[in-house]
Amino acid sequence: MTTVFIVSAPSGSGKSTLVGHLLAHVPGLMFSVSYTTRKPRGAEVDGENYRFVCREDFEAMIASGEFLEWAEVFGNYYGTHRSILEDAQAQGKDLVLDIDVQGARQLKCKIEGAVTVFILPPSRQVLEQRLRARGEDRDEVIERRLRTAAAEIRNYSAYDYVLINRDLPEAEATLAAIVRAERVRRTRIEDWIRPILETFQV
Repeated sequence: MTTVFIVSAPSGSGKSTLVGHLLAHVPGLMFSVSYTTRKPRGAEVDGENYRFVCREDFEAMIASGEFLEWAEVFGNYYGTHRSILEDAQAQGKDLVLDIDVQGARQLKCKIEGAVTVFILPPSRQVLEQRLRARGEDRDEVIERRLRTAAAEIRNYSAYDYVLINRDLPEAEATLAAIVRAERVRRTRIEDWIRPILETFQV
């Protein structure tokens, strides 16, 4: 049974770095590559970081019901295609989604048993420093991201786990521990436990 892990965070909180480490160090995970209408940033690669499409194509996919969830964030569309969940199930892997708060809310209602993790910066000041260090946004865009972050953080209680990204190695270890713990908690008796019990039959 595929478990869906939904990871959300305000922009600049280190979500992509944490998810990348998780995928590299915990086996049996598949990353859901979201579709977006925004332009690639830095070294982002189409098909690895996102699937970059034009606005017209994205809206056509909305109209045909191809997305599990979609949202418009800062003027760009983002969405999770239905096929990725089917692919994860076919390969027997758990699925990791790196999506915003709007998308997480939609998927939590649609996917039974989805596990949600919200990543927090330790403070507004630290988040602002991280956003400015990226060197990608103008001052007015950074201020808008900070206002959005404040609204998103107020909804933290809707998530199963809240992870504060104070220290990167500690946060990486915590996220991996969440995934491993959920796997143990959700193990079906017929998969793991029943074979052990059978060895005790006399």
